[in-house]
Amino acid sequence: MQETMRRGTLIQLPVLPLRGMMVFPHMVLHFDVGRPKSVAALEKAMIEDQRIFLVAQQEAEIDDPSMNDLCRVGTIAQIKQVLNLPGDSIRVLVEGVQRAVLSSISETEPCMIGVIRPVREEPVRDSAEMKALVRTAHEFFEEYCNASMRVPQETMRSVMEVDKPDQLADVIAANVLTKLEDRQAILEKLRARDRLEALCAILLRETELADVEKQVQARIKRQIEKNQKDYYLREQIKAIQTELGDKEATDVEELREKLAKTPVNDEAREKAEKELERLSRMAPGTPEIGISRTYIEWILDLPWGKMTDDNLDLKRARKVLEEDHYGLEKVKERIIEYLAVLRMKKDMKGPILCFAGPPGVGKTSIVRGIAKAVGREFVQMSLGGVRDEAEIRGHRRTYVGAIPGRIISGIKQAGTMNPVFLFDEIDKMTSDFRGDPASAMLEVLDAEQNFAFRDHYMELPFDLSHVMFITTANNIENIPPALLDRLEIIEVPSYTDEEKLKISRKHLLPKQIAAHGLKPRSVKVNDKVMRTIIEGYTREAGVRTLERTIARVVRKATVEMLDDKVETVTVNAEKLNSYLGAVRFTREELEKENRIGVVNGLAYTTVGGEMLQVECTIMQGSGVLQLTGKLGDVMQESAKAALSWVRAHCEPWGIPAEFFKQHDIHIHVPEGAVPKDGPSAGVTLITALVSALTSIPVKQSVAMTGEITLRGRVLPIGGLKEKLMAAYRAGVKLVLIPHENVKDLEDVDAAILERMEIKPVTDVTEVIRTALVCEPPMVSESQIETPLPIQPKSKANAYRGL
Repeated sequence: MQETMRRGTLIQLPVLPLRGMMVFPHMVLHFDVGRPKSVAALEKAMIEDQRIFLVAQQEAEIDDPSMNDLCRVGTIAQIKQVLNLPGDSIRVLVEGVQRAVLSSISETEPCMIGVIRPVREEPVRDSAEMKALVRTAHEFFEEYCNASMRVPQETMRSVMEVDKPDQLADVIAANVLTKLEDRQAILEKLRARDRLEALCAILLRETELADVEKQVQARIKRQIEKNQKDYYLREQIKAIQTELGDKEATDVEELREKLAKTPVNDEAREKAEKELERLSRMAPGTPEIGISRTYIEWILDLPWGKMTDDNLDLKRARKVLEEDHYGLEKVKERIIEYLAVLRMKKDMKGPILCFAGPPGVGKTSIVRGIAKAVGREFVQMSLGGVRDEAEIRGHRRTYVGAIPGRIISGIKQAGTMNPVFLFDEIDKMTSDFRGDPASAMLEVLDAEQNFAFRDHYMELPFDLSHVMFITTANNIENIPPALLDRLEIIEVPSYTDEEKLKISRKHLLPKQIAAHGLKPRSVKVNDKVMRTIIEGYTREAGVRTLERTIARVVRKATVEMLDDKVETVTVNAEKLNSYLGAVRFTREELEKENRIGVVNGLAYTTVGGEMLQVECTIMQGSGVLQLTGKLGDVMQESAKAALSWVRAHCEPWGIPAEFFKQHDIHIHVPEGAVPKDGPSAGVTLITALVSALTSIPVKQSVAMTGEITLRGRVLPIGGLKEKLMAAYRAGVKLVLIPHENVKDLEDVDAAILERMEIKPVTDVTEVIRTALVCEPPMVSESQIETPLPIQPKSKANAYRGL
């Protein structure tokens, strides 16, 4: 406080904190008191000299303030009247006497007693500067009253009559200022000159704000008047057009009302309003009316702001996945992980899942299961054969018959902004002169871009960031690298025969019985007959053909039930043959005798694993290597690498160098009409060559797979699970695999590992030593890099631990 200000002596008075208000000296005010301590302070003041210290709270929300919650400067007031109101409230009338400073609090119960220092103001000198300050305050006050139009004329006149500097600032502040901070700032100015200067600054600021408010209010008023005028005119036009039977005008108004209720974004609303205005001015019968209305309806039919609540109960999700899908444990585990993270982080912008695997293994149904488990709508878009970018982004409206792309169409079909959206067969997209749809998919599947996806037809941003995009593919090698980089690949393996058997009994057979209107268990098929159906009438990685075959059996059984008037039919081997005819497929059978130049190889195809025999023969010729069996480029290169290794290591066999110039070598892989490719036949080709050149037979109970190098190293391969399954079906006793593939044995069924011996190898010399009936001269212990085959009691457990 100013040093020049004379202070009064310290006194003690009851303290009454005020919330959202304050009292100035010379001001008469009434207010209600309800807090217990405030009532107690009021009663104590009435008992004594009816004086009380009124001070504003810094925070109005505090019910029981302490000294730190109070302002330091307040007003000593004289209580004029006390009136008890219904309830516990009291209405009190007070008059401000003088400013005072709160020094401390001496008591807090039953009320606050403050140590108060009254402020005695110095006499105001009647100087020219003070007169000018009073006149300026009057002028600023008058300008504010004229600008704001909030101060009554009576108040204005009474204030203009006040000419005492020490009272003028308090009177104006009490009647004009609305902010508690401004009022308290004036109260804390202890000299009249300082109060007037601060008040003039505040009045100037408030006058400018009042002028801006008047401008804003005038603009809003004009807009409202325009809107009312437009509404009135539209209603008149609508009534006239209704009388004339003009249906187009009625449709425009309905679209306008629908737009007002739809929470579209600003750009969409602007485009829709512009198009509506254009539509309303078109003459009846104009061809563009239908185009314009269709565009507006597309905007309004999109699910702006509509979301379905996610059900992220992991137990329920596991139950749904288990009900609809057998096996696929790793796939289900990854889906549960995805949902768990989604539950923890609601706005997760995670990777786009891509289920990759052969046809018929349940990729699409898994995605349906995810949608069912989460409780979202499901949309499926097949990308097979899509070669036009407009299929993704839509056609521009300049074209006749333009429509939005299938992304926007799918969102409209779902009716929500967060469906599960499946891009099926994403590896089947192609490109031509009309564009590259795979490039258009980059924006759709990128979480950093798809929040403002623009369809060429709609020409406005639409948020796709809430959509759960999932894709499926048969061969990920056909997916462009930039698109593949946005996907998290989840391998969906082919089913084993055991898995197919369980799927048939648990899902397929009951499903077909119900689909044909039969009672449960009215068609009985035992495991032996079901295995015959699986192995003899289907050859696939999935179960689609198997389901169709079972459906055929059920249809035949239905006819028999109606003919013989029986309620159940048991399908045995004889009936199966009459239903389906002769067995279509026979599994590979091992040669009973060991043969020269014939080796059992293992291949991985789109329908699962297969066992292929590689045949090699030597004949007189000119050193030509003949390869037949429709071999691909990679497999032909593997054959050339195998021959190079054999020629480099054949000296101990007693074969002269001129031998390869005087003889032709013919390698053939049967089923010549079936294309074959890949590097995993390297060890098979070398073994066949060595057997043919040394005339040493190959053990027919052995099968092998592995890529080779010119140094004879055996490199890892893919599809080990399917290849071992093929060897298991054929009755192979020993399978040679690359040592680096031992880790993949964890995915192989324990039943397969228990019935076969698996031997990891790192060098072709070990392959030759194991596969041939007797070892050729070149093979010795010093050339073998790995230990002898492991002979565990339980092979499944042993190889799972490698």
